[in-house]
Amino acid sequence: MNAPTDLSMKTEEVLRFELEVFRQQHRDLDEAIHALVERGTSDQLTLQRLKKQKLQLKDRIARIEDWLTPDIIA
Repeated sequence: MNAPTDLSMKTEEVLRFELEVFRQQHRDLDEAIHALVERGTSDQLTLQRLKKQKLQLKDRIARIEDWLTPDIIA
């Protein structure tokens, strides 16, 4: 998750690959959060950290999707 933030320096192929990796990581975090909540044995600090990571991934995914999707003026 220490990828450069300047998306223009990356090729479209690299961005699409990163997008899939970030989506999988987002899904994995979602599953981990649900598992911890269902077990009821997790502490709130761990849950907060996982949720923060998940939000950061969501933001990164949105930035890449915006970069890959051209603006169409209708």
